Amino acid sequence: MGLLNKINGPQDLKKLKRKDLTSLAKEIRAFVLETVARTGGHLAPSLGVVELILALEYVFDSSRDRIVYDVGHQTYVHKILTGRRDIFPTLRQYGGLSGFPKREESVHDAFNTGHSSTSISAALGFALARERLGEDYRSVAVIGDGAMTGGEAFEALNQAGHLGINLLVVLNDNEMSIAHNVGALSSYLSRLRADPFYTKRKKELESIMKRIPSIGPSMVNAVERLKDSVKHLFVPGMLFEELGFTYLGPINGHNIQELIEVLNKTSGMQGPILLHVLTQKGKGYPPAEQNPDVFHGVGAFNLQTGQVLKTPGPPTYTGIFSDTIVELAAGNNKIVAISAAMTGGTGLSQFAKKYPERFFDVGIAEQNAVTMAAAMALQGLRPVVALYSTFLQRAYDQAVLDVCLQQAPVVFAVDRSGIVGEDGPTHQGAFDISFLRHIPGMSIMAPKDEEELRHMLYTAFLHSVPVAIRYPRGRGIGVELTAGYQELPWGKGEVIARGKDVLLLAVGAMVYPALSVRKILEDCGVSSSVVNARFVKPLDEELILSAVRKHSCIVTLEENVLAGGFGSAVLELLAARGIVHKTLNIGLPDQFIIQGKPDTVKETLGLTPAKMAEKIVFHFCLEGKAKNKAN
Repeated sequence: MGLLNKINGPQDLKKLKRKDLTSLAKEIRAFVLETVARTGGHLAPSLGVVELILALEYVFDSSRDRIVYDVGHQTYVHKILTGRRDIFPTLRQYGGLSGFPKREESVHDAFNTGHSSTSISAALGFALARERLGEDYRSVAVIGDGAMTGGEAFEALNQAGHLGINLLVVLNDNEMSIAHNVGALSSYLSRLRADPFYTKRKKELESIMKRIPSIGPSMVNAVERLKDSVKHLFVPGMLFEELGFTYLGPINGHNIQELIEVLNKTSGMQGPILLHVLTQKGKGYPPAEQNPDVFHGVGAFNLQTGQVLKTPGPPTYTGIFSDTIVELAAGNNKIVAISAAMTGGTGLSQFAKKYPERFFDVGIAEQNAVTMAAAMALQGLRPVVALYSTFLQRAYDQAVLDVCLQQAPVVFAVDRSGIVGEDGPTHQGAFDISFLRHIPGMSIMAPKDEEELRHMLYTAFLHSVPVAIRYPRGRGIGVELTAGYQELPWGKGEVIARGKDVLLLAVGAMVYPALSVRKILEDCGVSSSVVNARFVKPLDEELILSAVRKHSCIVTLEENVLAGGFGSAVLELLAARGIVHKTLNIGLPDQFIIQGKPDTVKETLGLTPAKMAEKIVFHFCLEGKAKNKAN
């Protein structure tokens, strides 16, 4: 760590000789590996861009230039080089370093990112602001080949090419394989075309040729046609050229000297430029090189063996979904499954392997996934779209107009709902109840445990309506799984425990905590009932109204923001019936939830059973009952 310990900011990096950067890259890889092995995180993407980010920080000034990293999970090296080396071991921990770019964290983080395909739009916005305000800085977007499957990326490329504005897009390609001869030729052409001397002489030659009487313009056009033909044969960047970009590459993304050379030359070029860089995901750590998907976002692992550390326990909700959808598809050949570049993460790998002709991965294109599913459903298929809650936000308009307006019977498997944990505010599943509940025709279910998730999936396919089933990240409760499936009564909840003072109306992952709250209240002399709502929409109005009349206080519990959530639905029901009652809504506050282990975050937000019970006693002035019990 000799060189790395001297780097307290980009200014120290720029003092190094270029020949020392290769040694520094090795030290950074070792530091990232050691840290992520303990904290978990996005390892493979970060290992793949060590040299690229070193070159960017060496050439540009990230405190002044605007460097936007798409998604942002590959910015660990950037953080280490920009004054956050000493706090890097707090990565993704509560109160520690975010796993994504964060403007509040450093002046070197130009734009907060966490979702895909936004970097070119943001970099274009910075470039336009620079021109409008007469400022002087470079605007750079660093985007991966996966993120280029998102439509917003091409919308921004189209606009940037149309405007002809000075903008650099670095395409980090860690998938495409290009033969050595083609790569070498393209690299040579890139260096040649980036050379200011070449550009100047090219323009002078064109000017001379055009002055030749009669045949001059025709000669220029012929040369241009020949040049374009050669490009089509040898250079894989014609798409970007047609969009108005100067294409450079592909070049070796692990050759620091070549990267610095080309990046320096782009500074003297005009107009939008796309630099195509080839990298290897997981570079430098064999387990990550061999299994980049596993190490894309990984938990703590054994650094020597690469074995992910797992604690024994019940199956995960994602695993239960995986097994269930495969079983249901065996008996219904109309069931198809759709993923948006999250086949493994959403549990569809098993389905894809067993039913490849019925599985579709659309890439990072949630809008396309949902509209495609709507059309498939309208033709009689039964598509299930498996998405993380936070990524379903990206297809909101399609859920409204393409699915619900047409009442297309699409099943949304909404994974990672509620508090997700270490990935922070861009990944918390805090909003799905709120943005789905008000859509006409949408039904929403939330299982209290893994067994109920199985029955909800089965029930969803028995109804020809749009359905969203939200379930949390992580392991289930550990309940026994029964053989076969049970159809749940549509729109009906269940009473789990009966009392007389407080009615605890809970949904999804808050049902079992509600039972713990009940136990604490009982110990304090406060009697309570617990209702598992099961359905956020349609609400079980009959059950709720009947229960309300039997209790003096009502508490709703959910892992969703309170605004527009399950509690809001209950209050709307009471208001519509003219019922005024003592109520308390417990859920996520009106703020973005920072990163940290879920238990730590819940403790901070007051969502542990003990803190929720305390809040209930205080809110309803039940201290008297508690004191009498204690006496």
